Amino acid sequence: MIRMWLSGLLRVRGGRLLATASGVMVAVALLSVLGGFLSTTRATMTSQSVRSVSVDWQVQVADGADPNGVLSAVRALAGTKKALPVGYGQTEGLDARTGGTLQSTGPGSVLGLPADYASVFPGEIRVLAGSGQGVLLAQQTAANLHAAPGDTVTVKRAGLPAVPLQVAGVVELPLADSLFQKVGAPPQSQPSAPPDNVVLLPEQTWHTVFDPLAGPRPDLVRTQIHTLRGHDLPADPAAAYTAATGSAHNAEVRLAGTGLVGDNLGAVLDAARSDALYAQLLFLFLGVPGSVLAAALTWAVAQAGAGRRRREQALLRARGATLGRLMGLAAVEAAVVAVAGTAGGLALAALVSRTAFGTAGISPAWALVASAAGVVVAGATVLVPARFDARRATVVSGRTVVGRRPVPRPAWWALAAALLAGSLAVFRATSTTNYALVLAPEGTASLSVDYWAFAGPALLWAAGAVLAWLLTDGLLHRGGPVLRRLFRPAAGALSGTVAASLSRQRGTVLRSVVLLALACAFAASTAVFNSTYRQQAEVDAVLTNGADVTVTTSTASATGPADIAKVAAVPGVRHVEPLQHRFAYVGADLQDLYGVQPASIVSAGRLQDAYFSGGTAGALMDRLAGRPDGLLVSAETAHDFQLHPGDQVRLRLTDARTGQPRTVPFHFAGVVKEFPTAPKDSFLVANASYIARTTGSGAASTLLVDTGGTDQRAVAARARALLGPNAHITDLPSSRTAIGSSLTAVDLAGLTRVELGFALVIAAAAGGLVLALGLAERRRTLALASVLGARGRQLSGFVWSEAALVAVSGLAGGAVLGWALSRMLVKVLSGVFDPPPSQIAVPWAYLSAMAGITVAALAVAAWAAVRHARRPPLTELREL
Repeated sequence: MIRMWLSGLLRVRGGRLLATASGVMVAVALLSVLGGFLSTTRATMTSQSVRSVSVDWQVQVADGADPNGVLSAVRALAGTKKALPVGYGQTEGLDARTGGTLQSTGPGSVLGLPADYASVFPGEIRVLAGSGQGVLLAQQTAANLHAAPGDTVTVKRAGLPAVPLQVAGVVELPLADSLFQKVGAPPQSQPSAPPDNVVLLPEQTWHTVFDPLAGPRPDLVRTQIHTLRGHDLPADPAAAYTAATGSAHNAEVRLAGTGLVGDNLGAVLDAARSDALYAQLLFLFLGVPGSVLAAALTWAVAQAGAGRRRREQALLRARGATLGRLMGLAAVEAAVVAVAGTAGGLALAALVSRTAFGTAGISPAWALVASAAGVVVAGATVLVPARFDARRATVVSGRTVVGRRPVPRPAWWALAAALLAGSLAVFRATSTTNYALVLAPEGTASLSVDYWAFAGPALLWAAGAVLAWLLTDGLLHRGGPVLRRLFRPAAGALSGTVAASLSRQRGTVLRSVVLLALACAFAASTAVFNSTYRQQAEVDAVLTNGADVTVTTSTASATGPADIAKVAAVPGVRHVEPLQHRFAYVGADLQDLYGVQPASIVSAGRLQDAYFSGGTAGALMDRLAGRPDGLLVSAETAHDFQLHPGDQVRLRLTDARTGQPRTVPFHFAGVVKEFPTAPKDSFLVANASYIARTTGSGAASTLLVDTGGTDQRAVAARARALLGPNAHITDLPSSRTAIGSSLTAVDLAGLTRVELGFALVIAAAAGGLVLALGLAERRRTLALASVLGARGRQLSGFVWSEAALVAVSGLAGGAVLGWALSRMLVKVLSGVFDPPPSQIAVPWAYLSAMAGITVAALAVAAWAAVRHARRPPLTELREL
């Protein structure tokens, strides 16, 4: 009998089985793709973090310990591939006589490097001019001394004669922050910036210069062991962090106090593990709702044939079929749906993964999870309803064609209100200023996620579904007069009959409306989140780089009007904005000070209102323009020094005329939270003209170059050729890649295409497929209406009225719910955005396409039903 039943299913109800399996296929494919993306993302984060580190460990040799003994011990550690000694010496200053003038600098650092250092650690040194061997000057040091390869630099030593050295080359130190870290100090105690003056010497030359200083002044000379480790680490960043830090701690134990490990590898993995959790949260917030919707779509498709299934069960029970036999037949149907849907979903996932992410296949673990989910969905949507009907329904009730639906009781309205109130309460608790969704204490192995934040969107989803159901059900049950007027243009004299029919058989309409609303809300919230993410990634890049192209020089060689004019003349340049960058003491705190031209910096720096507190960007710049000594300070500085508007702030700045610090009075005018090229914690913004007048120099060390958003790399190359190696030039595309966290560096573009593509499919299926199956179940009703004299136009009006009701109600409900979900997702996941958005980005083109595709799917479903309705009624009844 089972074989006969299966043959009949495939022959008579093959289309409906295919539609049900399609819902399972979408759920399986979405889970497989997003789960595989999550696994690949974690591995990508780990590998990218490891590649960003050049020196894995910097082992500080303890005072009194033997550097050679520590070097041997580090080399003997398991996992060590290379270890080289590096000498660190402090100089009182540097002198260089160039162009007939003597240039001098303040204190600096002199490093002694082995001959093979650059080849072992290739990311530490980049040659800008001259040779990479011999005496090398850091770029800013060369600019301060106006020195070039071939010039002589004098290194001053405390209590000893200065040593002249001939410069062989000028280099950039891309990883200077870690290179000059204070090993063993907590993050808040690290230097705010690497030293301005750096000289690199060959190892033997360094020993010749600084060994005589080590005896009388051991505090000025130290040795580090720079170590390259093997990178056989787990793919997950959290596990990799645990392994890396464990190795570092083990090394310190083995060194027994003779060395302290500066773990650069562990530091970058510490940041990556937090990003990995955010990637997991993105999967949960954006991927799981899509899979749940696909499962709900499968249920709706299966429920569209519930009436026919009950009639078939009633017929089989009348002919003596037992409950076990009925469940066996239902299990066959569920198995067909599960096998077809799972196989199709895995195939679709492999195709999507190859197309969107370029991967060869899908993760076996996630394929297994998705397959299990497909089996569960098939069982829940086919087998469970069949068992419920078989145990609860009688033969007579099972043969009832049209049943009455109970009116929702007040308890359902109370449930909707409770769900909505709970969602708002959770959202309010998780959107406060000090709330952290992911807590990753720096330096500890533990991470925590406040999964309670998921309750806000989840409760809102549930509240939206219940409200859409209740409102539509109320309209169909009590809105007969309104529906008759709305349906009259399409249904004519049958408008009352259409309204009454939809009221009595409103189950399919309700399912279509609710699913369409949820699908549209999912598509809208996902699209808005992704658009806002791309918007903020671009804002972050602009904040970090400053402009399309940014030219930076040292203060000593700052640019003047002639240099600005030269850069402005470079082909492709639209505007050049000079930006002063100085350093000022606020009390004992040294902070970055930026001198701006208030009239033009808002547009040139692309300043946003979210960067400021107490007013818009334009208003605060107008405030600066109206008060020459006005000063904008960071929120941290305003809090630490208890500043209030109008307070006098006395800064110590270097006077260009005397070279000595002087006190300059300012007045607190407002708070700035973000500023192009500025650090994230403490900085100051003031009038460039006032700084120039009080310090005797208006030279700008930074030029923000506007190219109109095009040809940034080409303009940067032209400017680099024009200004030479003493100018540090960066472009926005390079900074966009370099500054992205490991989360933004993964292929979110591919993920976006996948999510939005699946959202479109689910939205179209929720509207068109469910409506089509519901109308197919009412072919008997339409055929009987035709027998009773209904004309073709009236039958068409019947179908188009239902389609219009589903379209308008579903799209309207989806728009409202999608807007609320978008706001909630962006707020709850604010940790993903840097900086947080001042407003969400709405992708109108995608939303319009989604609405158009959904309406088109509904129109196709209605057109197919109209074609059947116009067929001879006896033919339709005979086929049914």
